[in-house]
Amino acid sequence: MAAPSPEDAAGKDRTRDAERTKAEILDVAAAEFAEKGYDGARVEEIAAKTRTTKRMIYYYFTSKDQLFVTVLERAYTVIRSLEQELDVDHLDPVDAIRQLAELTFDHHESHPGFVRLVSIENIHRAEHIARSTTLSTLANPALDVLTRILERGRAAGLFREDVDALDVHMAISAFCVFRTANRYTFNAIFGRDLLDPATREHHRRMLGDLLVSYLTAS
Repeated sequence: MAAPSPEDAAGKDRTRDAERTKAEILDVAAAEFAEKGYDGARVEEIAAKTRTTKRMIYYYFTSKDQLFVTVLERAYTVIRSLEQELDVDHLDPVDAIRQLAELTFDHHESHPGFVRLVSIENIHRAEHIARSTTLSTLANPALDVLTRILERGRAAGLFREDVDALDVHMAISAFCVFRTANRYTFNAIFGRDLLDPATREHHRRMLGDLLVSYLTAS
């Protein structure tokens, strides 16, 4: 096989450099948007914290609006990919539902920026998500694994019939998002840090217990 020409090698290097630059911009932008909100984040500050310029950010992402959309797309894609990679088809349906819930629990705890980005987008009434063709395709992956688990649980006579995958997805998200999003207000009012490592396993098990109790109730 012939060695690549200098022109081909240079082109590949430029592509790799561009991908690294875009990834760096998205990392910094995600942190800025999560910390300061959509309105508070400034493209100038994002550029200053990266090895690029405001002009280059607009070259890659066209606008602050599109930059935020891309940040959201990447954040949602991470959790959807983790769900798709979860191998639960060989597990008992009860164990499978627990594993899926625990995956979301672990992800949201370790990615508080994701929870903040979702909260910010809700403040903006999902106007950015609504314009994203990528995010509209992530609905089915969010429910595919759950649907398979519920179908197996019903076939085995374990799970109730009147619950769909979106119901369970909502219940998991409600618990996991609340625990991270409301950490500070909950602590100020009740004096309990929801992310205290001492109670982590209790909450993780509690989520699974709640779901299984609901799904197996007659």
